[in-house]
Amino acid sequence: MTTFIFLGLGSFTSKSAIAVVTQIEETSGEVLYRSQVKLDDQSGKVWQVVLFKQVYPNQTSNINLRLVGFPGSAELIHPQPLRITSTTGKVWNAADIFLDEAPAPTIGQYNFTEILSQLPLETLTLSIPLPGTKFINISVPDHVVKEWQSILSIQ
Repeated sequence: MTTFIFLGLGSFTSKSAIAVVTQIEETSGEVLYRSQVKLDDQSGKVWQVVLFKQVYPNQTSNINLRLVGFPGSAELIHPQPLRITSTTGKVWNAADIFLDEAPAPTIGQYNFTEILSQLPLETLTLSIPLPGTKFINISVPDHVVKEWQSILSIQ
């Protein structure tokens, strides 16, 4: 499961919203493209937001969004879909990849394979469900969404 090592927490001090697409090649022939950025939720807690595309030889590629809460973040419940909302109010739901248990209580991972191409190039709100009717809301700037869209064209 070495594929996900790169998704570690990294530095706790940066709150930058600059993301860059990077490419990682695995020995199995898998190529991984990722966009990684740290964003604050509505209460000021920092989240690592990683969109990644896994490309395997002679197979359909997968696109997932992983959210990693830094220490002090809320524990996520699984399986619960991630709600994505545009500035015009359009809503998409991304399926939770972790059907039973996540690697840590503050990690969520969601299937973006079908959703990414539908998202508009504008600021989006990611809403992570909590128990009851509460959500953690993370605003994703439009330049990050544009970077995510650039990953679609990579074969």
